[in-house]
Amino acid sequence: MGISSRRANLALFALAVAAFSYVTVEVLPIGLLTVIASDLHRSRAQTGLLVTGYAIVVVIASIPLARLTQRIPRRLLLGVTLGVLVLATLASAAAHSYLVLLIARLITALTQAMFWSVVASTATGLFSPQVRGRVVSRLSIGNSLAPVLGVPAGTWLGQQLGWRAAFLVMAAVALATAVAIVAFLPTFDPRDGSSARGSAPDARRFRILVLVTSVLVVGFMVAYTYITPFFLDVSGFHASALGPLLLVSGISGVIGTFVVGAAFDRWPWSTLIVPLGLVTAGLLGLYLLGAVQPAAVAMAALVGLGFGALPPALQARTLQVAPGSTDLASAALSSAFNIGIAAGSFVGGLLLTTVGVRSVALVGGLLAATALTIMLSDARLSRRLVCV
Repeated sequence: MGISSRRANLALFALAVAAFSYVTVEVLPIGLLTVIASDLHRSRAQTGLLVTGYAIVVVIASIPLARLTQRIPRRLLLGVTLGVLVLATLASAAAHSYLVLLIARLITALTQAMFWSVVASTATGLFSPQVRGRVVSRLSIGNSLAPVLGVPAGTWLGQQLGWRAAFLVMAAVALATAVAIVAFLPTFDPRDGSSARGSAPDARRFRILVLVTSVLVVGFMVAYTYITPFFLDVSGFHASALGPLLLVSGISGVIGTFVVGAAFDRWPWSTLIVPLGLVTAGLLGLYLLGAVQPAAVAMAALVGLGFGALPPALQARTLQVAPGSTDLASAALSSAFNIGIAAGSFVGGLLLTTVGVRSVALVGGLLAATALTIMLSDARLSRRLVCV
């Protein structure tokens, strides 16, 4: 593509900050749920729909938007996408009614559906295919840092200055990011990038990957949507310990993201199987040992480490086995994630009210084990084909 290494790295950094912005903006209403609900005179359940509705829009819109924009140069597409994010986030900050805030959130979700469909192929297309896993990992640092830094900082700011202040800050971050993307990302036909098509296209393996992603995320969200009541009721922690406990899990996730980048290009199968095993072991360990506080902390860290490694590993694998356009494949992967988020939180809520909070770790662990089993069967088939 003829782009300098310095410019490629600056563009990658800007894309990682954009990923950070999107994850923070998506999840921020959870941290500010009570503040927003009180200010707009809505119930907590209605305010929670700001996140649920967001995920549903991403599921529905990802693939159609990816199809519609396949020929648009990525600098223009991402610049406009981030520009709409800025305007929608400003509208969220200015909203004085629940309806206006909901509409602004749904528009933001449309831009997120577009962003996640193209960002991985855009970032990896700037570099040699031999370092694809490393590039995806560096890109994923942005979304890994969002729950560790972005959401806590936004929650604190919203509590001090009002929830609108948090959205205003995120609008400013998104604006700076949009300018950086336009400045550093080269203009090229998306069909000419080195990641426009899968390097080893295989429709069957891609379908398996999407299935594994959905099952895994359902399992993870079943447990982690309700991890705070688990720590309180099963582990017996005081409420003041919840922040540090979640921080441990978040930092473990960032470490997992770093590790997978160094490993994927050399051991692509291991970087999928090992994290799946860690999530499975951590969730089942929480069910068995969650009443023992040191063990609960260790298991939560294990889950965070494994789950933090999985999004970049799954995305890098998608860029390998995508049967056609990697943008459409990434859109399908994004939809699978958001289906898992919505379904997992719903199932976890049912378990919480019918069986009890301890059951979320067991069901989450069993679903993660199912995802691991599916991926192991695909790994065994892969080895047999190589031998032949």
